[in-house]
Amino acid sequence: MSIQLAKIVENYFNRTNTFIRFLVIGLVNTCIGFSLILLLLNVFGLSYWFSTFIGNSIGAIISYTLNKIFTFKSNVSNRKGIIIFILVIFGSYIISYQLGYKIIHDSNVFNLDLYKDEFSVLLAAILYTVLNYLGQRYFTFRQVEDS
Repeated sequence: MSIQLAKIVENYFNRTNTFIRFLVIGLVNTCIGFSLILLLLNVFGLSYWFSTFIGNSIGAIISYTLNKIFTFKSNVSNRKGIIIFILVIFGSYIISYQLGYKIIHDSNVFNLDLYKDEFSVLLAAILYTVLNYLGQRYFTFRQVEDS
Protein backbone atom coordinates (compact mmCIF):
# COMPACT_ATOMS: atom_id res chain seq x y z
CA MET A 1 0.00 0.00 0.00
CA SER A 2 2.74 2.51 0.94
CA ILE A 3 4.66 1.72 -2.27
CA GLN A 4 1.55 2.57 -4.29
CA LEU A 5 1.10 5.81 -2.37
CA ALA A 6 4.74 6.71 -3.00
CA LYS A 7 4.26 6.11 -6.74
CA ILE A 8 1.12 8.27 -6.78
CA VAL A 9 2.96 11.12 -5.03
CA GLU A 10 5.96 10.74 -7.37
CA ASN A 11 3.70 10.81 -10.45
CA TYR A 12 1.90 13.90 -9.11
CA PHE A 13 5.22 15.70 -8.58
CA ASN A 14 6.36 14.80 -12.08
CA ARG A 15 3.23 16.33 -13.62
CA THR A 16 3.16 19.60 -11.70
CA ASN A 17 5.12 22.72 -12.51
CA THR A 18 8.11 23.79 -10.46
CA PHE A 19 6.22 26.45 -8.52
CA ILE A 20 3.65 23.93 -7.26
CA ARG A 21 6.40 21.49 -6.27
CA PHE A 22 8.29 24.37 -4.63
CA LEU A 23 5.19 25.29 -2.62
CA VAL A 24 4.53 21.72 -1.49
CA ILE A 25 8.12 21.25 -0.38
CA GLY A 26 7.95 24.75 1.08
CA LEU A 27 5.07 23.65 3.29
CA VAL A 28 7.40 21.14 4.92
CA ASN A 29 10.11 23.80 5.33
CA THR A 30 7.61 26.32 6.63
CA CYS A 31 6.04 23.98 9.16
CA ILE A 32 9.43 23.10 10.58
CA GLY A 33 11.01 26.56 10.36
CA PHE A 34 7.96 28.56 11.47
CA SER A 35 7.32 26.21 14.39
CA LEU A 36 10.92 26.59 15.45
CA ILE A 37 10.72 30.39 15.13
CA LEU A 38 7.64 30.57 17.34
CA LEU A 39 9.15 28.14 19.84
CA LEU A 40 12.34 30.17 20.12
CA LEU A 41 10.46 33.48 20.20
CA ASN A 42 7.66 32.60 22.62
CA VAL A 43 8.87 29.67 24.74
CA PHE A 44 12.55 30.50 25.04
CA GLY A 45 12.09 34.29 24.81
CA LEU A 46 14.83 34.73 22.24
CA SER A 47 14.99 37.78 20.00
CA TYR A 48 13.06 38.24 16.75
CA TRP A 49 16.25 38.22 14.65
CA PHE A 50 17.85 35.21 16.31
CA SER A 51 14.61 33.21 16.21
CA THR A 52 13.89 33.96 12.55
CA PHE A 53 17.49 33.31 11.55
CA ILE A 54 17.67 29.89 13.25
CA GLY A 55 14.21 28.81 12.05
CA ASN A 56 14.96 29.79 8.48
CA SER A 57 18.42 28.19 8.58
CA ILE A 58 16.98 24.81 9.53
CA GLY A 59 14.31 25.18 6.83
CA ALA A 60 17.03 26.08 4.31
CA ILE A 61 18.91 22.84 4.86
CA ILE A 62 15.76 20.86 4.16
CA SER A 63 14.86 23.15 1.27
CA TYR A 64 18.16 22.77 -0.59
CA THR A 65 18.06 19.01 -0.53
CA LEU A 66 14.41 18.55 -1.49
CA ASN A 67 14.31 21.31 -4.09
CA LYS A 68 17.45 20.14 -5.85
CA ILE A 69 16.14 16.58 -6.09
CA PHE A 70 12.37 16.95 -6.50
CA THR A 71 11.45 20.50 -7.50
CA PHE A 72 14.05 21.51 -10.03
CA LYS A 73 15.72 18.12 -10.68
CA SER A 74 18.92 20.07 -11.04
CA ASN A 75 22.32 18.78 -12.05
CA VAL A 76 24.13 21.77 -10.55
CA SER A 77 27.13 20.73 -8.45
CA ASN A 78 26.71 21.01 -4.70
CA ARG A 79 29.84 23.15 -4.47
CA LYS A 80 28.36 25.80 -6.77
CA GLY A 81 24.71 25.22 -5.83
CA ILE A 82 25.16 25.56 -2.09
CA ILE A 83 27.02 28.87 -2.41
CA ILE A 84 24.37 30.39 -4.68
CA PHE A 85 21.60 28.86 -2.55
CA ILE A 86 22.99 30.51 0.58
CA LEU A 87 23.29 33.87 -1.17
CA VAL A 88 19.68 33.66 -2.43
CA ILE A 89 18.40 32.53 0.99
CA PHE A 90 20.31 35.27 2.79
CA GLY A 91 19.20 37.97 0.34
CA SER A 92 15.58 36.80 0.51
CA TYR A 93 15.77 36.68 4.31
CA ILE A 94 17.19 40.19 4.74
CA ILE A 95 14.78 41.81 2.28
CA SER A 96 11.68 39.93 3.44
CA TYR A 97 12.15 40.10 7.19
CA GLN A 98 13.27 43.73 7.17
CA LEU A 99 10.26 44.67 5.05
CA GLY A 100 7.85 42.54 7.10
CA TYR A 101 9.16 44.05 10.33
CA LYS A 102 8.96 47.62 9.03
CA ILE A 103 5.46 47.24 7.59
CA ILE A 104 4.02 45.86 10.83
CA HIS A 105 6.08 47.77 13.41
CA ASP A 106 6.59 51.15 11.75
CA SER A 107 3.32 51.49 9.89
CA ASN A 108 0.13 53.07 11.14
CA VAL A 109 -1.86 51.00 8.65
CA PHE A 110 -2.02 48.06 11.04
CA ASN A 111 -3.18 48.97 14.52
CA LEU A 112 -1.71 45.96 16.27
CA ASP A 113 -0.49 46.30 19.81
CA LEU A 114 -0.27 42.58 20.47
CA TYR A 115 1.53 39.98 18.41
CA LYS A 116 3.47 42.47 16.28
CA ASP A 117 6.42 40.10 16.00
CA GLU A 118 4.18 37.19 15.04
CA PHE A 119 2.41 39.20 12.31
CA SER A 120 5.78 40.47 11.11
CA VAL A 121 7.00 36.88 10.77
CA LEU A 122 3.86 35.85 8.88
CA LEU A 123 4.05 38.73 6.38
CA ALA A 124 7.79 38.24 5.93
CA ALA A 125 7.32 34.51 5.31
CA ILE A 126 5.02 35.26 2.37
CA LEU A 127 7.50 37.72 0.88
CA TYR A 128 10.35 35.32 1.52
CA THR A 129 8.59 32.48 -0.33
CA VAL A 130 8.16 34.51 -3.52
CA LEU A 131 11.70 35.96 -3.52
CA ASN A 132 13.23 32.62 -2.62
CA TYR A 133 11.41 30.75 -5.41
CA LEU A 134 12.50 33.25 -8.04
CA GLY A 135 16.10 33.18 -6.85
CA GLN A 136 16.28 29.39 -6.59
CA ARG A 137 14.67 28.82 -9.97
CA TYR A 138 16.62 31.38 -11.96
CA PHE A 139 19.97 31.36 -10.14
CA THR A 140 20.60 28.33 -7.94
CA PHE A 141 19.00 25.41 -9.74
CA ARG A 142 18.94 26.54 -13.35
CA GLN A 143 19.83 23.64 -15.57
CA VAL A 144 23.44 23.38 -16.60
CA GLU A 145 24.15 21.82 -19.99
CA ASP A 146 26.27 18.68 -19.88
CA SER A 147 29.72 19.42 -21.28
